[in-house]
Amino acid sequence: MKMLKHKGYFGSIEASIEDNCLFGKLEFISPLINYEGETIAKLEAAFKEAVEDYLSDCAVNAVEPATPCKGSFNVRIGHKLHLAAMVAAKENNVSLNDFVKRQVESGINH
Repeated sequence: MKMLKHKGYFGSIEASIEDNCLFGKLEFISPLINYEGETIAKLEAAFKEAVEDYLSDCAVNAVEPATPCKGSFNVRIGHKLHLAAMVAAKENNVSLNDFVKRQVESGINH
């Protein structure tokens, strides 16, 4: 899925056949912020306006804007995979966190 990006925020691109429009929402943050447009160009403009409005509202209300992806997450991978990752990390003389981080980086950068 392609996503829109503006000032570190990401937005989805969806289509409604029933309403004959494009729409989306800001992803990876808790506040629900939607936007819509009739064309890709209008959708992108509405997305950027939504980000700007959100940041402006946060500033006016002295609220810290939500940050997409804080940098940590929990993953449930099951006992066998967890154990195998622990062994591999130990054999590579790194922490489990560093081992998993390297594996994720490898999967993203290939």
